[in-house]
Amino acid sequence: MKKTFLFLLIIITLAIGIGVKQNVFKIFPFYEQLTQNHIGTEVDLQDASQKEATYVGAAKCQECHQDKHKQWSHSGHPRMIRDFRKEPSALVADFSKLPKDANFKLEDATYTIGGKFKQRFMIRKDFQNKEDYVLGNYQWNVQTNKWQKFKPWKYWYKEAYAHDNEKLPTSRACDGCHFTGFMSQEKRVDTGVACEACHGPASKHVQNPVSKVYLASLADPVRQNEVCLQCHMRNRDKRMQDQNISEIYGDARDYPFGYEPGKALSEYKMVAPFTLGQETKEFYANGVGKKNRMQGNEFVHSMKGRHGVTCINCHNPHTLEPTAEKNRGNKLCMSCHTFGSIIGPHQESLEKHSHHKKDSKGSLCVECHMPRVGKHTGKSPITVRTHIFGFITPNETQKFNMPDETNACYACHKKDRKMKTLQKDLEKWGMIGWDKR
Repeated sequence: MKKTFLFLLIIITLAIGIGVKQNVFKIFPFYEQLTQNHIGTEVDLQDASQKEATYVGAAKCQECHQDKHKQWSHSGHPRMIRDFRKEPSALVADFSKLPKDANFKLEDATYTIGGKFKQRFMIRKDFQNKEDYVLGNYQWNVQTNKWQKFKPWKYWYKEAYAHDNEKLPTSRACDGCHFTGFMSQEKRVDTGVACEACHGPASKHVQNPVSKVYLASLADPVRQNEVCLQCHMRNRDKRMQDQNISEIYGDARDYPFGYEPGKALSEYKMVAPFTLGQETKEFYANGVGKKNRMQGNEFVHSMKGRHGVTCINCHNPHTLEPTAEKNRGNKLCMSCHTFGSIIGPHQESLEKHSHHKKDSKGSLCVECHMPRVGKHTGKSPITVRTHIFGFITPNETQKFNMPDETNACYACHKKDRKMKTLQKDLEKWGMIGWDKR
């Protein structure tokens, strides 16, 4: 039935004209994905043979999947946790500037966490006779090149832990997302985000390739995204649906404990709460995220997310590109969108769509549809791009009490235009409707 419908659609669009035809051929490869029936967020998709499997590590995967392993090894994911003694380049913090009241020195640390925007340090301290770590009371802000105080209990569960870095183990806060294997089986098999973080435990697959690992790309689009959302969506401990925070004191998790790719993420993750019109520490009042790692919270409410577009339609799952450092300009967006087409831009040229010169910053898709709205720490500059994709007007920015700098127009024109003037510009261009007043 779908194939018949698709054939008729192509015939009709060929009759209508070239502009629409181009767009149909662009989305043709994604037709099956965009028209899949949703199977529900509670269905377990993990193969039965994988349920008894254990994590074996990325080195085992490399034996058969060398190309994918090579791509992944050059991405940011395996660099989330690093042993700086084995990889000196992992260390970006300047310890000559470490404040005197720091509770650690470089020689005390075992691992670094991050290093792209900020860098934290893991110090060995076992809990309940198990290998564990705590975080130093200072973190290095890569964006400002300064040390700043770090209190992990302020970032996660303020009422679930003693307000003391040395009493909040990383096994509860960080390790589920930053060590592969820890989220479900509490084993630090790989440092960083490795193959099995997205494909699930592979011991059975290694023994017999007929035994499957999870391939998110074959799943319903909503479920496909869950592999990314396990860590790229801010959450609350699932137990808080039925228990008071005091009942899980000392054990609250900042990751979906027990989840493995293919399982129903909704059974392990309670999404960070938000009510439209109410600002929180994580969200502006319109639902736009204030922090990093909120791509999922925003994307699931975006037009793209609702229509079946997925994370890996834009990001290569192994290289992660495009990334902030390797942006492909408008090429990625225009691989699906076409001027004068049904899914837009509806204007006939870039200049008529953006009202900016073709080669200017104002004509870059991401600058208007993915403006910088969030921070990596409270003292960082605003650099985190939203994944809402809808254009936020100057009026909306002020209505929802967002910093002026988060507005796409103001970010470029703060020296020569005021917010009210920018809003009038949009109205003059005919880009404001009743929904944007």
